Amino acid sequence: MRNPFVHGVGGVLSADIAVPDHERELAFYRKILTTGEAPLWRDDLMNNFGTPIIGLGVRTPEYNTLPLQWIPHFQVADVAASAASAIDMGGKELMHGKGDEGQSQWAVLADHDGATFGVIPVAHCESDPTQHKQRLGCISWLSLTVPDALLSRNFYQRVVGWNAKSTEASKRNVARFEMQIDNETTAAEICQICNVQNGIPSVWLIHLPVGDLDQSLEIVTESGGEVIRELVESKYAVIRDPVGVYLALQAD
Repeated sequence: MRNPFVHGVGGVLSADIAVPDHERELAFYRKILTTGEAPLWRDDLMNNFGTPIIGLGVRTPEYNTLPLQWIPHFQVADVAASAASAIDMGGKELMHGKGDEGQSQWAVLADHDGATFGVIPVAHCESDPTQHKQRLGCISWLSLTVPDALLSRNFYQRVVGWNAKSTEASKRNVARFEMQIDNETTAAEICQICNVQNGIPSVWLIHLPVGDLDQSLEIVTESGGEVIRELVESKYAVIRDPVGVYLALQAD
């Protein structure tokens, strides 16, 4: 079962980005996410339960060192250990938040290909878990396309704590791994770059469900973004927003 938005080690809690031209970006996301007769997202970019799932912030000087990517936040057993493992395996530590006594509270890391992500402690779930099962205004999937899927699999197994299941991505036997929270729940996929996927950088693509995918894609091009790749059978599309950030829109 695909469901990245669960509480526990390997689960995704949220995703954030700090962008230039913030007002334009905010208007863009408000338009593309609130399509359909019953929008899954509100104008303030919270989901329709009023839960903050994605955050679009102003790119102040403190965030200038972060690449322009949506940064998903993965729950891990030990933030400090995950940060150390990332560095040990060829990644980087971009930011590290610590308490008054030096205890690790969160970190922003990058893997060996430059894909950026956050690590945070496992969050306590206070909301109704049935909300997340309905997938209404939650991150529905995460995907990462890389030059070496095996290397990335090993990196995220150690840093995040995921299990990995090898699957066949296509008739060309392109390497693909489903990264699992447990034996029943899959949070993300890591796939080897092939010719069809050239043009999509090695960044974590957050997949955001929308009420009317066709309408959302029309708005993307009308509002200064670009549709990079549309997979009609899979009912999703990879897009680039007006400042060059990549993500995917998924039909609900």
